[in-house]
Amino acid sequence: MPAADEGVADADADASAGQTGRPATAGRRRVSRRTLLAGGGLAALAGGGTVTAAALRSDGRATASAVIPFHGPHQAGILTPRQQHVRLAAFDLGNRTDRGRAAALLLRWTSAAEHLTRGEAVPAELEPPGSRAAETGALDGSAPARLTVTFGLGPTFFDRTGLTAARPATLAPLPSFPEDQLDPARSDGDLLVQIGADDAFVTAHVLRTLQRLAHGEAKLRWAMTGFTAADGRRNLMGQIDGTNNPEPARALLNGPDVPPWLEGGSYVVIRRIRMLLDHWDTLPPTHREQVLGRRAADGAPLTGGTERTPVDLAAARPDGVPVIAANAHIRLAAPASNHGATMVRRSWSFHDGLRADGTPDAGLLFMAWQSDPRTGFIPVQQRLSRGDALARYLVHETSALFAVPGGTRPGGYVAQALLEG
Repeated sequence: MPAADEGVADADADASAGQTGRPATAGRRRVSRRTLLAGGGLAALAGGGTVTAAALRSDGRATASAVIPFHGPHQAGILTPRQQHVRLAAFDLGNRTDRGRAAALLLRWTSAAEHLTRGEAVPAELEPPGSRAAETGALDGSAPARLTVTFGLGPTFFDRTGLTAARPATLAPLPSFPEDQLDPARSDGDLLVQIGADDAFVTAHVLRTLQRLAHGEAKLRWAMTGFTAADGRRNLMGQIDGTNNPEPARALLNGPDVPPWLEGGSYVVIRRIRMLLDHWDTLPPTHREQVLGRRAADGAPLTGGTERTPVDLAAARPDGVPVIAANAHIRLAAPASNHGATMVRRSWSFHDGLRADGTPDAGLLFMAWQSDPRTGFIPVQQRLSRGDALARYLVHETSALFAVPGGTRPGGYVAQALLEG
């Protein structure tokens, strides 16, 4: 479980990050929403045109405090304070889904997300033929509950849409790590959808809606459900996450070397990490603290002080034994042990009942946001896999990497600069 401590940021610390519009890229070819939604495909991309702004509606059900703006320089759900519930889902594009059809899908999803995050029903014209889902009123009486919908692109998305040459080198598939027990059916994917809200009913409805709108173009590959503790900080092992972490905005991509479609975006690594809780719970409290290098009660390092006191990795007992064990998680995850590698951590707990052997199917949906996985997640996980004391109580079952495009302005759609460039 990389970076449960130093070098992993808790993005909730940046609660005030704004969502403001950004100008369209000069000279970018534009395609009408009507044409894409009608399935114009590559012919539409070649024909040009102008994207019209989506109609704004208000039914009075959304309150200002419950609405997270969808538009802005980066997608909501990266710096947004974590909600109580999340649905993570990966989709695979269909065999006939080319670049134009993928653009149409992302336009439908973007348009739907605009309405849903405002607490509005998805317009009937976005629904597939024969659907009457818009008439069900499934969310009648429900507030948006700080809903955010965040979209990402997997490495294979570029191959399937004929954009292999545009795939960033930083989006190379993750390497394998020792002792991984990955389930291929619950790893990777062409498209990522992260749905966060303070209402689990809302997240379930939104995932179902996006799945329905993907009809004929993409199929659900895997889906996972997570939640946060009341204080938003402890995981099921009792750990306090997000101590002494870097500024969350460091995970955002900006600069002359960043492709226009990635400006304001990020990369995210997802790992489903099952915790061997029955084993962990039998350990003496002092042993658990030595494994982590921190006190369980308040998160302070074993070298003393409070949670925010920097750990003294050089501290030793009178007999010369290091206070922080050589294989303690806090030591191996520290930036000082990983050439300064840092990540922005926005993880969620999961509990999916019992496994066939009667042990809990529970743990952490680890999400690490960063500007470059090659200098962030990968070196840290490689070091942790070579002796982290915490690793013997964890099983890594899912692994995926996605590029998360920058935000959109009204009238645009996610990854538009990539698909129309």
